[in-house]
Amino acid sequence: MEGLRVAKGDLRVFVHPSQSSNLLPAVRRRLNSLLFKYDELFDGVLLSHEFSIKDDKAIILAGITPFFGVKVKAKLLLFSPKPDLMLEGKVVKIGADSIHAVVLGFASAAILKDDIRDEFKYKEKSEAGAFVSRLHKKHAIKVGSMIRFSVKSVDEELIHINGSLLQPNTGCLRWLCRHQSDDASHDRFSYIILLFDFLQHNVTTLLVCWNRQQITLKKGVCAHVFGG
Repeated sequence: MEGLRVAKGDLRVFVHPSQSSNLLPAVRRRLNSLLFKYDELFDGVLLSHEFSIKDDKAIILAGITPFFGVKVKAKLLLFSPKPDLMLEGKVVKIGADSIHAVVLGFASAAILKDDIRDEFKYKEKSEAGAFVSRLHKKHAIKVGSMIRFSVKSVDEELIHINGSLLQPNTGCLRWLCRHQSDDASHDRFSYIILLFDFLQHNVTTLLVCWNRQQITLKKGVCAHVFGG
């Protein structure tokens, strides 16, 4: 999935003097307060972080309360959805006029009827409907399906994505992976499912290394960062 990136850099985290004797938890709390929020500085949503304190020197921030700045070397996992990028999400609601999905367990996405290509026809199935391909009957999108879609626009404040299924390489991810010539696509589907489930249930202990088309999950690596 596109839109995920790892950034490394030096940060300065401001901490209250009363927490000077226990810096690690104090810095951790400050960084945790940025999780799952869009930040212009990072140009994305912070999903996870790990850090180390560079030295024991600090700069006092002038003001009524003299906060001091701690130099931190950080590694950040960021989610930066942009127009035309390809994302994957899990369908949570479907209707004749729209498909609603969740991306990475927290970001909402909506695909309106005008952005669904004519190949897909909506069909009522019991309580929940489905969009079924006119060309391939087994290519269906229903509640619970993992889908690949392109980004049309993003509301960064609400972290809401408007998506599109107009491109031919979009649709039900499982079907797309089975019918792609690339053998690695099957492994990619398994990685995406694992990532989605892991984010939903273990988001505070996540470290993801994204390398081209492969995701490596390392459980427990961030325990010292988040206190988990």
